[in-house]
Amino acid sequence: MNRFEYCEPALGPNEYFLVQDKNVRLYDGNQKTNFEGGELTVTSHRIFWAQPGHFSNGQICLALPLSLVTAFNEESPGAFSFSRNQKIVLYLHEPSPDRNEGPQLNSLYNYIKLSFREGFGAHTLDAINNAITQKQWLLDVQQQQEIAQGSSAPKKLPEIKLRTGIVGIERFLQEKQKATDESISVAFQDLSKLMLMAKDMVRLSQNISTKIREKQGDITEDETVRFKSYLMSLGIDDPVTRDGFKSDNAYHKSLAKQISDNLVTPIEEVGGMMVLTDVFCRVNRARGLELLSPEDVLNACRYMEKLELPLKLFRFDSGVLVLQLVSLDGESVAYATEELITERGSLSAEELAQYLGISVVLAKERLKTAENYGRCCRDDSMQGLRFYPNLFLTRDD
Repeated sequence: MNRFEYCEPALGPNEYFLVQDKNVRLYDGNQKTNFEGGELTVTSHRIFWAQPGHFSNGQICLALPLSLVTAFNEESPGAFSFSRNQKIVLYLHEPSPDRNEGPQLNSLYNYIKLSFREGFGAHTLDAINNAITQKQWLLDVQQQQEIAQGSSAPKKLPEIKLRTGIVGIERFLQEKQKATDESISVAFQDLSKLMLMAKDMVRLSQNISTKIREKQGDITEDETVRFKSYLMSLGIDDPVTRDGFKSDNAYHKSLAKQISDNLVTPIEEVGGMMVLTDVFCRVNRARGLELLSPEDVLNACRYMEKLELPLKLFRFDSGVLVLQLVSLDGESVAYATEELITERGSLSAEELAQYLGISVVLAKERLKTAENYGRCCRDDSMQGLRFYPNLFLTRDD
């Protein structure tokens, strides 16, 4: 604490405001001081500490020259610490002998801590780091030396906006908010252009895919396969859209065919059925920007059985909707689940879900189906619901 000096809260020549934090306490090494709950202001030259409102009112405050800082780091609260305040540790040079009067003449420590009760953002560390890196005070000394030597053309320093008091801070925040608003506006303009370009890409891919299917042009078979792989890697696979159909029925039928073609293999890999919510997520993830509503997905799935597609919509007694293989029925599900239960000795819904890579809701429905067909028995205890093989089917005694 013997590096701090009493001073007036006025910015010097070429000194400018960087950042401010509230509710900060000063530590002399590891020792708490009575300087707590104050406002910390970082400038290009110094770190100010003052009681709330004193800095803007021009009253005496404490200042630490950044030229004394040799290094700094962030100190996180330890696992066994009762305090959860974030701290910044500043390691310091020995104080200058001609320094101004301060709150303490001597100190046992060569570092101080800034404790932030409300935490601090990345901008605080960035501000301290930038100020120490740029060393603006050295440029001021160099300019003073050149002027003292009578140099006819002193080096021109970078243009710096001087901001003093609370008015300067508010002006700085307003300018920063204005710059942020402009950046957001530009970002949304870029996003609009991206959406237009994405529609053009989808339209282009549809035309190229049509030509490939019709085998028009001088495209060889190898080039066709390679180009199709490129389109698939981009996630563009001619998504069915409502614009190309005059009625909802025709749209939902075409959509049902596309969903069935894309999900047959994934559904086979997870045991023959998939919860409709997972179907909705998978389909929209594959379609990119041409997203579907839950109603469109449900209506399309209802047409699958009428169109004699390999998938159909099925509702469990509990109301859970799934998309499952046409070849899959309740009896086959029951026997397949019974085999897994017999192999493992017993299964819970969570264990079956992990083993098959399906949701817990769907795993529970499979176990209930097996129970309804008499292929397993449940044990509902304090440890949870588990299903065991039905020994009445396998033991004569």
